[in-house]
Amino acid sequence: MADLVNEFNDYRSRMNDRILADNNKIIKRIFNLDTNAYAEGALDVKTKELLGLVASAVLRCDDCIKYHLQTAYNEGLSKEEVSEALGIATLVGGTIVIPHLRRAYEFWEALENQE
Repeated sequence: MADLVNEFNDYRSRMNDRILADNNKIIKRIFNLDTNAYAEGALDVKTKELLGLVASAVLRCDDCIKYHLQTAYNEGLSKEEVSEALGIATLVGGTIVIPHLRRAYEFWEALENQE
């Protein structure tokens, strides 16, 4: 199960390095904007990660879901908090979100089992 987490992180890191090495100003600004959007502000980081998770699930982006799950896990969010957010995402997104919900639960379990 931990391989799931390591494979995702290794691929993401490797490809982000390649993308940023192209020195495309627009892409670099988008990456920077994304980083800054999730920084502490009027909303705390945990709340922003849950918002990102819900939006990612509704938009059906598995990589985004994994990213927000991992950050939520690292920020100390509980399985119950994440599960409740994913419930909202499924309600808003409809049954088409269910396959992504399955993969989200699988990834969360991998995060829990890596210790």
